[in-house]
Amino acid sequence: MSNRLIEETSPYLLQHAENPVDWYPWSEMALTKARTEDKPILLSIGYSACHWCHVMAHESFENADIARLMNDNFVNIKVDREERPDLDEVYMKAVQSITGRGGWPLTVFLTPDGKPFYGGTYFPPEDRQGMPGFPHVLQTVADAYYHRRREVEQATGEIFKTLKSKTPISSAEAPLSVETLSNVYSALKPNFDWEYGGFGGAPKFPQPMAMEFLLRNFLRTRNPEAIKMVTLTLEKMAAGGIYDQIGGGFHRYATDNIWLVPHFEKMLYDNALLSRVYLQAFLVTGKQLFRRIAEETLDFILRDMTGSEGGFYSTFDADSEGVEGKYYVWTPLEVAQVLGEKTGSIVNNYFGVTAGGNFEGNNILHVAGEIPDQLPELLQEARTAMLNRRRQRVPPRRDEKVIASWNGLMLSSLAEAACIFGREDYRAAAAANGSFLINSMMDDAYLKHTWKDGKAKVEGFLDDYAMVIEGLLNLHMATFSGAWLRRAIGIAEVMVDEFWDKSAGMWYDTSKRHQSLFIRPSSTNDNAVPSGASSATMACLKIARLTGKADLERIAVQALRRIQESAIRYPLGFCNWLCALDFQVSSSQEIVIIGNRQNDSTTQELLRILYSRWFPNKVVVLFDPSDPALVTGLPLLEGKIMIDGRPTIYLCENYSCSTPITDQDLLRTRLSKM
Repeated sequence: MSNRLIEETSPYLLQHAENPVDWYPWSEMALTKARTEDKPILLSIGYSACHWCHVMAHESFENADIARLMNDNFVNIKVDREERPDLDEVYMKAVQSITGRGGWPLTVFLTPDGKPFYGGTYFPPEDRQGMPGFPHVLQTVADAYYHRRREVEQATGEIFKTLKSKTPISSAEAPLSVETLSNVYSALKPNFDWEYGGFGGAPKFPQPMAMEFLLRNFLRTRNPEAIKMVTLTLEKMAAGGIYDQIGGGFHRYATDNIWLVPHFEKMLYDNALLSRVYLQAFLVTGKQLFRRIAEETLDFILRDMTGSEGGFYSTFDADSEGVEGKYYVWTPLEVAQVLGEKTGSIVNNYFGVTAGGNFEGNNILHVAGEIPDQLPELLQEARTAMLNRRRQRVPPRRDEKVIASWNGLMLSSLAEAACIFGREDYRAAAAANGSFLINSMMDDAYLKHTWKDGKAKVEGFLDDYAMVIEGLLNLHMATFSGAWLRRAIGIAEVMVDEFWDKSAGMWYDTSKRHQSLFIRPSSTNDNAVPSGASSATMACLKIARLTGKADLERIAVQALRRIQESAIRYPLGFCNWLCALDFQVSSSQEIVIIGNRQNDSTTQELLRILYSRWFPNKVVVLFDPSDPALVTGLPLLEGKIMIDGRPTIYLCENYSCSTPITDQDLLRTRLSKM
């Protein structure tokens, strides 16, 4: 018999709709029931690609006896963390304050008014390896709530006090300084793995924001160590099992320190951020490997993670047929069956496929050898054939929920790739995504957080607004349409009004329109994705540069000042902030292009030259006189016209403009000096 989750759209919640647990979604109905019946709340938070979430569901939530304990003693609420990052943020911090660690599945026990008093992550169905069994936890917590209420109230008070003391980061009056960027580089370097790339040991995460920071450091200082750190890391990841050698795209992270054995889930945000940093590294170094990895990753997104409406899907599970990684691994015999003995032998050597295997008797493909120089086509043909065979297997479950913030990240990468590579399929997909975000995920001036099955829901969070703004700015650069720039500016105005607290001088993750929680979330750390606060700060800097609105720049500077000290102490947790700091304190470029992108080959060639170099601190306004959505009133456009009726580029650096350019060779010369 189905529970209330059957009415939800989240694939993760629907996975639990047939549990014997009397699950509620997070709703006023559930909270009212808890208050009316004076029952504690059992809050379980996870996501569809989470391996241990599936394990706990099978062991405990499908167990009738455990479900009975849950139903008798608690109001049980199941939450998809990707739908409600605000709930995940505040209750994850609560559990971390209780246990010293966090993760998913997240299991939190709340009073009827939503205050946490105990929690943990995964609990086994019986006592095991020092962990208490879930039934024991349920009985102990229920006994505490019903018979030792004073202890529960004391626990909630202590947790609230701890969380309040950590928010916000203390203010700092020190001016923004390039020296901060140098200090951060010095702090990052000792943790770098000079043999395999990346930072730290196992498990090892890609850290694309750190790679962008290092690329910026190289452009600013020409430090050869900085570019070596980037190229070594990107090369090792591209050769490792963390990269899907057959289908393109990256898995979540490596469980080892050599990038060989991944945790096999695939996330939209990882592939958005990594494809973009490979694009940037290609422009800086000219390495064709980086171009190939960027394009293969984006091609994977368009092939396997894009809906017909234009939205990008969220995740692929790690598991297939209940086994982690089963979809991706090979044996020598399987390869030979697809390619034949002779070609199969060459490809097995190249991808390190052996009889003994490197993962539970099977093989994770990685670049272990060389393809003979005279046979480069062989590898591509082999990969295509193996991909076609692999697609006959049972694939991992795909979460087709569309998340605004993650779509904004992918839109940025796809639009940037359209500019750099001139690929019209990328441009068309980016425009379709922009239209989808505006038409299907906005309610008047306000963004929604998620969309699935024709329904957009949950008020947008700070990261949704900030990342969509960034995506629309890049889409403007890819299409020349002023409509995208207009939207970006309008959404930025709403973002500041809803999320910036002028009196406290800080960003909140939730808007004035959101339901109040026991504490208002305000996260600053850049983790697997950029924080909403750092993304909003970067968006404000760019919109301020485009519009001349000094109040936006003041907001960004105030936000940056708050994190300078923490960024030096914990650099890997503030890398997107540091990119925003670099934008503010380093040389910047303001570029205006007047012409017709679609029908004028001269305009297209000028754009190709401009986009062949990486200027991370540029803002671009493209002005097509025939555009029905002309953007007017921008200071950058004042006095700028086409010279002699020819496509014209105006290059300004640090607010000082050179003479207009219509000649391609002159543009190349000017760019080389910037």
